Amino acid sequence: QVQLVESGGGLVQPGGSLRLSCAASGMIFSFHVMGWYRQAPGKQRELVATIVKEGSTNYADSVKGRFAISRDSDKNTVDLQMNSLKPEDTAVYFCSAQYYGANYWGQGTQVTVSS
Repeated sequence: QVQLVESGGGLVQPGGSLRLSCAASGMIFSFHVMGWYRQAPGKQRELVATIVKEGSTNYADSVKGRFAISRDSDKNTVDLQMNSLKPEDTAVYFCSAQYYGANYWGQGTQVTVSS
């Protein structure tokens, strides 16, 4: 059974940085796409960033230039480096992975940006 486990969330002041990590277990092949989504209270889940196995990335406009996604395809891990954090980045962040139409999600990690 495939499981995704996120780590690295927490409380940070505006302008600060956090690094989220996600590790997959139960999968012997490399996921085609891995990424991060977030859901703020009262809002729908939205894409933050994705990265395909070959390395191409895609970012939400709201995080371009501040966030950087990276992955280790051999280990099926994906990280999200978040810099210059803003209060509007506060949300639960979910790791996602896709393999031939199957989509997997982690349980989420809370990121709170507040002074």
